[in-house]
Amino acid sequence: MAEMKEAVAGDEIIVCRDVHKWYGSYHALRGITTAIKRAEVVVIFGPSGSGKSTFIRTINRLEEHQRGQIIVDGIELINDIRNIDAIRRDVGMVFQSFNLFPHLTVLSNITLAPIKVRRMPEAEAQQIAVDLLERVGIPEQLDKYPAQLSGGQQQRVAIARALAMQPNIMLFDEPTSALDPEMIKEVLDVMQELAESGMTMLVVSHEMGFAREVADRMMMFDEGVIVEQGPPEQIFEDPQSDRTKLFLSQIL
Repeated sequence: MAEMKEAVAGDEIIVCRDVHKWYGSYHALRGITTAIKRAEVVVIFGPSGSGKSTFIRTINRLEEHQRGQIIVDGIELINDIRNIDAIRRDVGMVFQSFNLFPHLTVLSNITLAPIKVRRMPEAEAQQIAVDLLERVGIPEQLDKYPAQLSGGQQQRVAIARALAMQPNIMLFDEPTSALDPEMIKEVLDVMQELAESGMTMLVVSHEMGFAREVADRMMMFDEGVIVEQGPPEQIFEDPQSDRTKLFLSQIL
């Protein structure tokens, strides 16, 4: 096998050790050390510019970390493109702005990567797409183009597209922040079903109701560090950090 495997503890699927990221002289991540267990749902929150999105984008190498170690499902993220490709096949990502291909139908958006990257037969990819659209509640949108869909429907297509690659981990980067309020629940419902199915999920979000209901753990980011983490009941009812208390008082 091309990619190098590294042993990690038990059921830890993501391990980060002293991860640093700079943009020029700006120190965006300042020594992030944490581990995510298989099937764990982690909600990451904090003020704008605190490093939340940068952190989850390092997990699939959309952003390159300059110091420290990131190990995803036993594979270390290094500059070897084979390692990066192996990790990206197993890590799905859903963005704030959907990122669907506007010139492709919903069906083609979902089947493109499985056919091209996983070399899946077209008929199999199409059946998976049909099943996933049923799962996210919009089977009737199969032949439409993204511009014909609402924002909430587009985001559900984006989730289906990520799931079509059959990932072990799903990353969500503020998946509801571009949506009208009435569309947020339909996307969060899909994410909740996904969490309950046992998917490992890292979710950057300020949807505190979702976090309280679904998260196993919450992480508060500020100025490139994790200032506090714990189960939702601790974060909401007994936060330890003054920074966490201040932030929650402003958004709740």
